[in-house]
Amino acid sequence: MELFEKAPVRASGMLPVGGVHQIYWEESGNPDGIPALYLHGGPGGSLNKGSYRTKFDPARFRIIGLDQRGCGRSTPRVTAPGYDLGENTTSLLIDDLERLREHLGVERWLVNGVSWGSTLALAYAQAHPNRVTAVVLMAVTTTDRFQVEWITETVGAIYPEAWDRVAGHAERAGVGYRRGEGRLIEAYARLMTHPDPAVRDAASYAWTAWEDSHVSIGNDAPPGGGHRDDTDHRHVFATLVTHYWAHDAFLNPPILDRMDRVRHIPATLIHGRRDVSGPAVVPWRLHQKWPGSELIVVENEGHGGPTMVEAWCLANTRHADRLEREPPATRRSN
Repeated sequence: MELFEKAPVRASGMLPVGGVHQIYWEESGNPDGIPALYLHGGPGGSLNKGSYRTKFDPARFRIIGLDQRGCGRSTPRVTAPGYDLGENTTSLLIDDLERLREHLGVERWLVNGVSWGSTLALAYAQAHPNRVTAVVLMAVTTTDRFQVEWITETVGAIYPEAWDRVAGHAERAGVGYRRGEGRLIEAYARLMTHPDPAVRDAASYAWTAWEDSHVSIGNDAPPGGGHRDDTDHRHVFATLVTHYWAHDAFLNPPILDRMDRVRHIPATLIHGRRDVSGPAVVPWRLHQKWPGSELIVVENEGHGGPTMVEAWCLANTRHADRLEREPPATRRSN
């Protein structure tokens, strides 16, 4: 759904963020507008063709997006020979965001996150609350042990055929997994780092087929337009998802145990009632611990949908109305 005309990219670049890593960033909209950061889903997604830019009024916002470390146009990709997954953690992604903020001369920004991007947005806001003017999240995730177990195990009660296929593949793959004797997500993390490329390819296909099954409910299309059709994207996505989920997003303590750090920040949480891969209790628990938040549950949509997107756009507009009443020094670039 497009509520605003997609603003053209007027600046972009590759930012060195430490070691071998460089992250791709782009900027559009009003250079003197309210800085707004967009964080894509995954882990392992990307900015794709930039449809996120249609969710912000380009006359009011300085729109900033990036491809997260190891995926999209950032380099090296997680599938590069010799890639060190130890150099891809949530704390390092947060550091990347701070480097980008400083590089672009942004004092504070309105942080948007969708799906996995909402976990990263929350983690960033908790680490740097003084750099965040507001938070807008859609398809809310916290990527804690409860949610990871739900999305990899429990939701199999709704999609038993699909879960049987993904679990069966892991059992046959020879990585020591048996149902009831270990975590499925850890088995797939091992498969996606297996030295045999054929093993990795088969695992990536099995994993994304499973995700396309349970995320599709309430949506018109599978996530990302269908992961399985693009081999390279499929490998990147499956590698990073299983890596982060197997480690509960490297967040200890988890998001919900650190809400005191952001309780004063205004936030909008948008979620679909039919999101079986991320039950509504996730944003509900978040909302209960966040006095500055509003929760919008869309009854007839799942992990995204047109009504949710409209609510996302309107939330940014409401936050812009408030921010434009503040002194410019508190919201604009240096």
